[in-house]
Amino acid sequence: FNIVGTEMDDKYINTLKALILNPEIVKEQGKNLKVVYTPLHGTGNTVAERLLKEIGIQNLYVVPEQKDPDGNFPTVDYPNPEDKKAFKLALELAKKVDADVVLATDPDADRLGIYAKDSKTGEYMTYTGNMSALLIAEYRISQMQEKGILPDNGMMITTVVSSNLTRAIAKNYGLECIEVLTGFKNIGAIMKKEEEKTNGKKYVFGFEESYGCLIGDYARDKDGIAAVMSLCEAAAYYRAQGITLWDQMNNIYKKYGYYKEDQVSIVMEGAEGAEKIKEMMTAMRNKDIEKIGKYKVLTFKDVERDYVKDMLTGKEGKTGLPKSNVLYYALEDNCWCCVRPSGTEPKIKLYFGVKGSSAENATEELEKLKDDMVKLVKGK
Repeated sequence: FNIVGTEMDDKYINTLKALILNPEIVKEQGKNLKVVYTPLHGTGNTVAERLLKEIGIQNLYVVPEQKDPDGNFPTVDYPNPEDKKAFKLALELAKKVDADVVLATDPDADRLGIYAKDSKTGEYMTYTGNMSALLIAEYRISQMQEKGILPDNGMMITTVVSSNLTRAIAKNYGLECIEVLTGFKNIGAIMKKEEEKTNGKKYVFGFEESYGCLIGDYARDKDGIAAVMSLCEAAAYYRAQGITLWDQMNNIYKKYGYYKEDQVSIVMEGAEGAEKIKEMMTAMRNKDIEKIGKYKVLTFKDVERDYVKDMLTGKEGKTGLPKSNVLYYALEDNCWCCVRPSGTEPKIKLYFGVKGSSAENATEELEKLKDDMVKLVKGK
C-alpha cells in the first residue's frame, strides 16, 4: 500500500484555495470572524485547521476533545453531523468564545453540518443539508455571475429528494438544473458524461440533501472540507456586508420563497416488516393518487418502472432515470413527496417539501403534508 503524504495534502489544499472567489475579503474579515469546528474524532482536522488558517481565518477554535482521529468516538454516541446531539461540545465551546459559525464534519469528512448564530436572539440556529448547501450555492453562483465567470452552459446537479429551492436558484442564474437519484455517484456520473461531450454542460455546483456538496469539478464525490472552506468564505463575505449567515439564509427565503423540507422513516423490523414494506410500496404504486392532503398531484413518477404520468392530462412517458424503487409525487404550489424503502435498514423513507408564504406558514404546511402522507402510505 501507499501512504498518501503531505505532498498530496499540499496539492489538495492548493486546489481548494484556487476556488475561493473573494480571497481578500476572507483575509480582511477573517481577523474578526469566529469559527468553531469539530471533526467528530474523524479525519477532518488533518487538513481543515491548516486550510482555514492559510486562507485567513484567524479565530478558529477546534473542539479539543474531538480534534484527533479516534475510531472509538469517545465523546459522541453517533458521530453524524445530521444529529443535533453530535454538536453538544461544539455548541458549548461556541457559547464560551461567542462564535459566529459552528461546523462539524463526519468521520471521513465528506459531509458537513452547521449552526450559525442569530445575532438578534443570540441563539445558534441549525441548518439542514439543503439549507447549508443552497447557502453555499447562492453565494458562489451570485459571485461568479458578478465576476463574469459563470459559464453560459452551466449546470447544477441535485437529487430527486433535495429541495425545490435548487430549481429556483438555477433558473434565476440561467443554469440547467439536473435531478438524479440519491447517491453522490449519480452526480459524478453526470459530470463525467458532460465532460466527455465536445460542448457538454459546465459543472457549477452539486449537492444532496444528506449534507453533502461539491463546489468544483476537481472531484467526483461530496467534499466536507471544501464545504467548510466555502461556508467560512461566505460568512466572511456577508460579514463585510454587515449581515450574518442566518440573516443571509432568511434573505434567500425572501428572494425565492420559503422552501422547507423534512423526512420521516416508518420502521418495520424483521421478515414480517420487510414483507409489509413491500406491500406498502405495491399499494402506493398501484393507486392512482390524485390528491395528497389538500394538494393536487400534478405528476407521478415510478422510477422502478421508468414510468411518469401527468395526472392532469393523463399523458404517460418515461422518467429517464436508472431503475430504483422510488415513487415521486410532484404536487401543486411547488410541493412534493417521495417514498422509497431504505437499502440498508428495515424501514420505508418518506421525503417531503413545501413552499410557504412565510417561515411559520412553511413549517405548518410541512407538518400537515407529513401527516397526510404517512396516513396514505400506512393505508389509513
